Amino acid sequence: MSNEANNTKSSKLFKGKSLAVTIATVLLFAAVLTFAIYEGTKNTVSVTANGEQEEVRTHAETVGAFLEEQEIEAGEHDFLSHSKETVIDKDLALEWDAAEQYNVTVDGEATSAWTTENTVAEILAKANIELTKYDKVSPALEEQVDEETTISVEKAYEVTIQDGLKEKKVWSTSTTVADFLKQHKVSVGKLDRVESEMDELVLPNSKVKVVRVEKVTDVVEDSVKYAVETKKDNSLLKGNEKVVQKGANGVVKKTYEVIKENGKEVKRDLKNEKVVKEPTKQVTAVGTKTVVATVSRGAQAKAAPVAAQEEKKAAPQKEKAVVKTASAETAATPAKAKAAPAEAEPTGGKEFYVSATAYTASCTGCSGITATGINLHANPGLKVIAVDPSVIPLGSKVWVEGYGNAIAGDTGGAIKGNKIDLFMANKSDALSFGRKQVKVRILN
Repeated sequence: MSNEANNTKSSKLFKGKSLAVTIATVLLFAAVLTFAIYEGTKNTVSVTANGEQEEVRTHAETVGAFLEEQEIEAGEHDFLSHSKETVIDKDLALEWDAAEQYNVTVDGEATSAWTTENTVAEILAKANIELTKYDKVSPALEEQVDEETTISVEKAYEVTIQDGLKEKKVWSTSTTVADFLKQHKVSVGKLDRVESEMDELVLPNSKVKVVRVEKVTDVVEDSVKYAVETKKDNSLLKGNEKVVQKGANGVVKKTYEVIKENGKEVKRDLKNEKVVKEPTKQVTAVGTKTVVATVSRGAQAKAAPVAAQEEKKAAPQKEKAVVKTASAETAATPAKAKAAPAEAEPTGGKEFYVSATAYTASCTGCSGITATGINLHANPGLKVIAVDPSVIPLGSKVWVEGYGNAIAGDTGGAIKGNKIDLFMANKSDALSFGRKQVKVRILN
């Protein structure tokens, strides 16, 4: 082959290579330009995820599309600075923080809360747990915690404290009686009593009672009743009494140990007893002397000791004669007896007026024996009057207007004060006497 032919062939080959290079260059330029244009139309999203920041260029039109592009799954409790529907038409700063699950117990019941916050107060707020100032929360509200920490809440309830006589309502959480009293600064003394076991749990709407106990010493003085001694006295008429020595109560000092609960005495123990003053016994003389009465037979009088009644029984014939004579005289000459002049009023002695009635020994149920031992059945002629011993002493000799000299030898339930009752042997005479105001004189 000639040189000219070779040159022509080489020229055609060169031209072919240059065209290919040119096309490749154009295509590369176009690609670069297209890429540059594509990249140039992207927006820059500055993402802060869980505290770490990164810039990402994207053609995503919304935040939701961007998150899907980045394979980020945002939960309903996560924090997202822009909603998923937000349009990305320019550079955007996007913040995303994934929520953590925190465990919470309320009065022992478990619950949980999803949140991006990490303080106890914020977690409880996210869990919709309402608190009062009396509720007990652990850890403290201001502390920061992680998802490994369990938050405990004890809800407070009302409890009544009865401290002695004082009562008040307070708030408490589940605790023992001992801790409850300590929390509310209620001290318990050595003698005080708590009406609950100290390790017992305090329940809602319950009452914790503290009984205040005190032990005191009480010293009192009591009187000691005097004794009464009686002695027979033959100088006093039978039925009369006389205080020879007046009695006086003694004094004893008693020391007691007194237990009080809430101010009220519940127990008293005698610890010591000491006689301060001995009692003085009262000595009373009791009369044993019998009365000497006067038997009136007309104008004559004869001494007849009442004590001689037994002797009269020993000599019945003689006694019967006396009695019969007196009775016969009285029965045979009643007009003469009534007409006999009254005994002259003596002088001297205590004089006063009394209301006088009459009585007889022959009434139904009457014994005929006076309070001083006079047998009126055996001595119907005696002049005896019933008196109030506080006005006219028993055994006194008394002159009675219209009746004469008599002995105060009897008493009566109705004879009180300035009243006397005249003994009459005849029942009709006693009935006809009625009631009269008469003068009397106490002769001895």
